[in-house]
Amino acid sequence: MPYWRLSGFYFFYFATLGVLVPYWGLYLQSIGFTPVDIGNLIAILMFSRIVAPLVWAWIADHRDSRMSVVRVASFLTVIAFAGAFLGTTFWWLALVMLLFSFFWHASLPLLEVFVMRHTAALPGVYGRVRLWGSIGFIIAVTALGPVIDMRGPWWALPALLTMMLGIWLFSLTLPESEMKGTIGHAGPFRQALLRPEVFAFLLACLLMQISHGPYYTFYSIYLEGYGYSKTVIGALWAFAVLCEIGIFLLMQRLLQHIALRTVLMASFLLAAFRWLLIGHYPENLSVLILAQVLHAATFGSFHATAMQLVHRFFTGKHQYRGQAIYGSFSFGIGGAVGSFYSGQVWTALGPTMTFNIAAGSATMAFLVAYFLIRPKT
Repeated sequence: MPYWRLSGFYFFYFATLGVLVPYWGLYLQSIGFTPVDIGNLIAILMFSRIVAPLVWAWIADHRDSRMSVVRVASFLTVIAFAGAFLGTTFWWLALVMLLFSFFWHASLPLLEVFVMRHTAALPGVYGRVRLWGSIGFIIAVTALGPVIDMRGPWWALPALLTMMLGIWLFSLTLPESEMKGTIGHAGPFRQALLRPEVFAFLLACLLMQISHGPYYTFYSIYLEGYGYSKTVIGALWAFAVLCEIGIFLLMQRLLQHIALRTVLMASFLLAAFRWLLIGHYPENLSVLILAQVLHAATFGSFHATAMQLVHRFFTGKHQYRGQAIYGSFSFGIGGAVGSFYSGQVWTALGPTMTFNIAAGSATMAFLVAYFLIRPKT
């Protein structure tokens, strides 16, 4: 496995996220968009993740040279995002966000399958590769915060373009030989998808990502409204991801002693607690820091466990489409619904109620996992 080249790809991929998630909403606010507009635009990013992974997984299934798909999609991501420099109207930015996210969402599921094949025999080792994405996120969010404090949110645009160029350049270094070849079939895909525990797992992931809607869409705007500087906001984002790195490093040891299902359910409950803390105590920095510690569970342990379960549920040639379905259900549909409802409820009922709804969604995810996912998982 080309560890360092993959690490570089993960670094720039999630560094892009480290600019996009904390600062894109601030940029949209700075050019005059309302919370409803911002929620709808962010929902477009999530909506494309419903369709894009399925399309690219189908392409990967029908091509022997899968790395070429990653390279072309990474290059087109750069070209599409460059359009953000050319206009600021709602519909123009909606088009730009739809196009660049469609290509951006292509590469990661293909590489996740590759990494899981090399690490699945040792549960938790995946986290040691994935942590470089978290490091990229931290560096991007902490470096850009002071720049935006001094120069304004527009600087998110060149930062994003730079990170996307990094993704494309590292895609050129990854060996085609590692991704070539056909994979044996493992029975009808529909049969694997419709197993009760698989459906329950996907439903729980959907509810978990819906619960993240207010956080990913409005967290920076929310804290700015309480007087926090962009530097402090960026530091809170970075601290959360630092905690995520910690859990990635511990996952191999953790999963040797605790069942995947148990870790998954704990992640859901801690997510509900986290959203309540953020929604009810935004003026208390100590509480916000505690809430960010819980990112270790709400993303770190949740995602690492989910990746293991996807690899178990979908075998052989189903792995690409299994990754696509997981991404489409959770980050796609879940993320789009979360962003959309956040924009609507934020204006109508206020931030506290929005985060209360998020906590309710995470609690529902726990109940689905508790009653419908088999204990042996």
